[in-house]
Amino acid sequence: MMKQLRRLLPFLSWPAPSVALIKGEALAGLTVGLMVIPQGVAYAALAGMPLETGLYASMLPALVAVLFSSSVRLSVGPTALSCLLVSASLTGLALPGSPDWVNLAIWLSILAGLIQIVLGWVHFGWLLNVVNAPVLMGFTQAAAVLIILSQWQSLVGWVGLSGGINLETLAYGAFGLGLLILSRRLKPSFPAVLLLVVCSAAISRYTGYVDRGGVVVGALPSGISFLALPQALRWSQLQSLVMPVLVITLVSFLETASSAKVDNSRQGRGWNQNQDLIGQGLAKIASGLAGAFPTSSSFSRSALNLYAGAQTGWATVFSVAVVWLASLYFLPVLHHVPQAVLAAIVVVAVLGLIRPSKFVRLWLVARVEAGIAGVTVVATLLSAPSMYWGVMTGVLMSLAHFLYRRLHPRIVEVGVHSDGRLRDRHLWSLPPLACATLALRMDAALDFGSASALEQRIVDQLAADPTVRHVVLFAQSMNHIDATGVEALERILQQLSVQGRILVLVGVKLPVERALKAAGFWEQTEALHTFVHDEDAFAYLRADACEN
Repeated sequence: MMKQLRRLLPFLSWPAPSVALIKGEALAGLTVGLMVIPQGVAYAALAGMPLETGLYASMLPALVAVLFSSSVRLSVGPTALSCLLVSASLTGLALPGSPDWVNLAIWLSILAGLIQIVLGWVHFGWLLNVVNAPVLMGFTQAAAVLIILSQWQSLVGWVGLSGGINLETLAYGAFGLGLLILSRRLKPSFPAVLLLVVCSAAISRYTGYVDRGGVVVGALPSGISFLALPQALRWSQLQSLVMPVLVITLVSFLETASSAKVDNSRQGRGWNQNQDLIGQGLAKIASGLAGAFPTSSSFSRSALNLYAGAQTGWATVFSVAVVWLASLYFLPVLHHVPQAVLAAIVVVAVLGLIRPSKFVRLWLVARVEAGIAGVTVVATLLSAPSMYWGVMTGVLMSLAHFLYRRLHPRIVEVGVHSDGRLRDRHLWSLPPLACATLALRMDAALDFGSASALEQRIVDQLAADPTVRHVVLFAQSMNHIDATGVEALERILQQLSVQGRILVLVGVKLPVERALKAAGFWEQTEALHTFVHDEDAFAYLRADACEN
């Protein structure tokens, strides 16, 4: 009973707090909390939301996620990619920052959260694997480019062709970029983001930056939004949110997966993706009810959390406490922060996503998948702001490639190599396995996708060489057979029997053997022979085939 309860409520498995544990967790929580405060405000601006919602998304959602997720060392809250998806999804549906925009963002969070909870509850976490690594890589890199372009105007103070670039704004942006990039390379745990915010706010205030036309954060309401019930959606609005919700669900959880897999592997345990789906879904609902936007796991903040020495979920509890105190007492400092500084924070956060070397490596490994990644990049850039079409394009291309490979399995004629293994006879210039023998190996399951390819290969080979007496199928690589596969084998056997030929099956695995026995196919006849070991099949073939 207690074991099942701990599975449903993972926080019951947290270690009891001790002085040493709390000291280390408090330090990690402080480090992440100081980073998430300015990041949350900057990401809220990216999402087109009121800036204070970035803090709302960093408190209750983070606390809910750590209580109900299995990966307790991840930092949950606003992320650049999720916020860009919010902005892209709502463009054209409402004005950024307006009550309608906020209401739609809240619904995005709640609906995406509900989908994740359902997927986790029914153990359908595997369904998210439809977005493979090349598609996600292409999409995130294109999204990073779009994020940087969206911040360009704020970063350099561009006021149009007539006004040009505001040099003072450019100075704030360049200083912010330089400080954050240098800090990331030299000492990642140093609170450079907080230092930048405090210093730029002080300089902005005492130099009268606003009086000279500078754009700053402005006044933010202090305190916490405890409950923000959304207004009902019209049917047309709900239809417009369906595709964005699905993409946010996929992409935000894949963000979580990238961090969770690393964290769990370091701890030497498997990743419970279904429990993390539930925890992340509850966090999104909590974010919506707090008046904020969809949250996700931040790779950079999660890495910082681990770097700072976090061991349990207590670190997140302290991080939330830091953000809560900041929402009460620190917000006046943010008033004078230049928007260029917020833009620099966002740009540096996503710079690490742009890695052209990944495309080069992917091209060397799998050119088709590299092409899919490239098309995903182009489709994402061209479809902006409706950038979810980039993901959909990549997913459809990946599924089409997967289906093509299932319909065209690798089927090779084998011979015995000098190292004793069965290899492609034509590739290695090997002699036939035995006299009047066609020996094939199909590296795939025998199912509705591959059955016709195997049948056609045998027909073509027999037509090319009428002297073949034995058709040997090495089945070690077949771990599954369905009804279509069984029917295909029956047709092959019937055709060979009529022609006076013999079908030989070698190394059939137990699941396939059970299916064939259930279909009444396993009975030994003059036209069908089965062998467990290769050596027994070789001896039979060399004796029988050569004698005939």
